[in-house]
Amino acid sequence: MCIAVFMWETHPLYPFILFLNRDEYHKRPTEPLIWWEGGEILGGRDAQAGGTWLASSRDGRLAFITNFRELQSIPQAKSRGNLPVDFLQSKKKPIEFAEEVVKEADQYNGFNLILVEVRSKSMVYLTNRPEKTGNFVTQVSPGIHVLSNANLDSPWLKAQRLDHNFKEVLARYGKDELPLKEMVGQLMMDTTKDDLSLLPHIYSPETEYDLSAIYIDTTSPQGRYGTRNQSALTVKSNGEVCFYERYLDKDRWKENTVTYQIEMTTK
Repeated sequence: MCIAVFMWETHPLYPFILFLNRDEYHKRPTEPLIWWEGGEILGGRDAQAGGTWLASSRDGRLAFITNFRELQSIPQAKSRGNLPVDFLQSKKKPIEFAEEVVKEADQYNGFNLILVEVRSKSMVYLTNRPEKTGNFVTQVSPGIHVLSNANLDSPWLKAQRLDHNFKEVLARYGKDELPLKEMVGQLMMDTTKDDLSLLPHIYSPETEYDLSAIYIDTTSPQGRYGTRNQSALTVKSNGEVCFYERYLDKDRWKENTVTYQIEMTTK
């Protein structure tokens, strides 16, 4: 489970702003933010399945994914974490890649995937659990969006809370540069939990209650579960990317920031 808030093609200084919490079992092996082999992909890595929840590339592409909250799962499903990697390694436009994935969407457990190509100002939302009247693939409009474990911009209380807080914090900084580390603390450490009667009622009431916070820390029969990685990623109009990560390592929080430059003109 994860939650992300992002702003697309709206801020005067940043075409793209993202804050994301990754929630996972603490026992699942994870590698922190780093340039991958070959030096083209930047992100954390799920050391168990080999994929990622969020990554970017030197050519101005990025992708992030969340699981879809549901009771049923496919035992031998393909790894959802490979989808962001496959996109970044491909040369396909977001819409082209999304349409290819739709052909095999039933081979994955439920997911939400955001694909971005900054230079062409293209952002696509792909899910294999569309609403009854919705599409598998949707072009994302400029503005502020929240993605949790239901469809994009679903009115879950934690999503609405994050949306409200994000707008409030953005207003505080106006058109100035954003202090990512401070904003992670302001936005992504929220442990507020919601009234049981207002939750999605997909899992048991106890589990739903624990998962209703933006920042999660709970224990289940499978072990300790919660927020293990917190990321902030911005792209400036001049192509400067700043990728900040705060992550748990043996119960201690560590952090890392990587900046790099992309060419903003398409070839």
